[in-house]
Amino acid sequence: MNPKVIVGSIIVIVFIIFGSYSFLESNVEYTDVSGAMRSQKKVQLKGSWNRDKEASFDPRTSQFTFYLIDESGKECKVVLEGAAPNNFEMATSVVAKGRFLEEGYFHATEVLTKCPSKYEADPEDVKRKV
Repeated sequence: MNPKVIVGSIIVIVFIIFGSYSFLESNVEYTDVSGAMRSQKKVQLKGSWNRDKEASFDPRTSQFTFYLIDESGKECKVVLEGAAPNNFEMATSVVAKGRFLEEGYFHATEVLTKCPSKYEADPEDVKRKV
């Protein structure tokens, strides 16, 4: 067989394997706290920040810690590698990507925040106009 064909085939196979692995790693499902506790893989945990409990940044470990409440009302501690997201204090909802560890907390590699839009109308204003 031609060496160029063999090398080209190997390169194509490597790219297919790499692409499949990248797709599987980026395909992360949403779950609640109970589902995250049961799952061994990376998940997205959606909820809101519990403002009644302390949120803090530890400069020694470069970790930001806060408590998240999911839509069913279950709470868990979230430890993010890095500082808090920019708009964390204004967030109406939070999505943490990571894994639930045996130590009893959700270890997040990324936290996304949803903030209220300045372009959304006040619901009371809309009712008055109708």
